[in-house]
Amino acid sequence: MSEFSVHPVIQSLTHQLADWPLSRVFLYNDTRYQWGLLVPRRAGAIEMCDLEPADQAQLMVEIVKLSNLIRTLPGVEKLNVGNLGNMVPQLHVHVVGRYKGDPAWPGPVWGHSDPKPWPTPADAPLSLAMSKLT
Repeated sequence: MSEFSVHPVIQSLTHQLADWPLSRVFLYNDTRYQWGLLVPRRAGAIEMCDLEPADQAQLMVEIVKLSNLIRTLPGVEKLNVGNLGNMVPQLHVHVVGRYKGDPAWPGPVWGHSDPKPWPTPADAPLSLAMSKLT
């Protein structure tokens, strides 16, 4: 069995925030959205059904935890939670805080336009909120 590693595309678009019991938590580096990613630390996992039942349940717990955190951040009116994997096959779940009139509204954020990086990812609202959890 291979060791867990994060896909290079995810690494290039995110800033690592924490390790939760199952998933590594990331900030998606785009100032226009309150956007987090969960990447279960299971080598070779591509789909949710690749996880053991206990890990599937834990992933749901972590999706809800991240969702509850993101919904408290500035400007968030709606949450989009998605697991597409069309561009990056590694299992990962997006939790995106949306608001009416955001740059992609009402469509999906994926592929809408190039991200606008945080000048200092550690100062992003999600990063600050995560730092208060520990």
